Amino acid sequence: MPVRPAAARDADFLWDILREAYNWNGEQRFTVEELAADPHAVRYLAGWPRTDDFGVVAETDAGEPIGAAWARRLPEDEPGYGFVATDVPELTLGVLPGHRGRGHGRTLMEALIRAAAEQPEPVTRLSLSVEDGNPAVRLYTSLGFTRAGRNGGSDTMVLDVPGAG
Repeated sequence: MPVRPAAARDADFLWDILREAYNWNGEQRFTVEELAADPHAVRYLAGWPRTDDFGVVAETDAGEPIGAAWARRLPEDEPGYGFVATDVPELTLGVLPGHRGRGHGRTLMEALIRAAAEQPEPVTRLSLSVEDGNPAVRLYTSLGFTRAGRNGGSDTMVLDVPGAG
């Protein structure tokens, strides 16, 4: 499965993936339109890509996007659910439903972690938020993320990026 850097042309697809991340349990709790209108959710993609945003997109061999992971620094006065600090980008991961359970999430996460270490100013830590009951917590833990706090019904997890700094 090819993985490439995310670009400005991927913005609409990233909104679809943000919806999948929010609807991780298979219930359609949110639409893209609802997320785009939500002042908290919109922080993850408004103006994609900003100067220090980075991400990756997984595609089928035919070039059809099937998943993505990206990271963005958020200001302290507009934090994300997994906010740790202004210098710790918060990541988002999602895979389209028909492609889950095949290791694509791991491939995307590994590519994003490598991209973090390769940024012009290497990213030394990444954070994320994972809701209670989300099976992705096993993936995050296996990659070295550790619990750093709680925000409502979610854990905030942090990774010290290998090879950065």
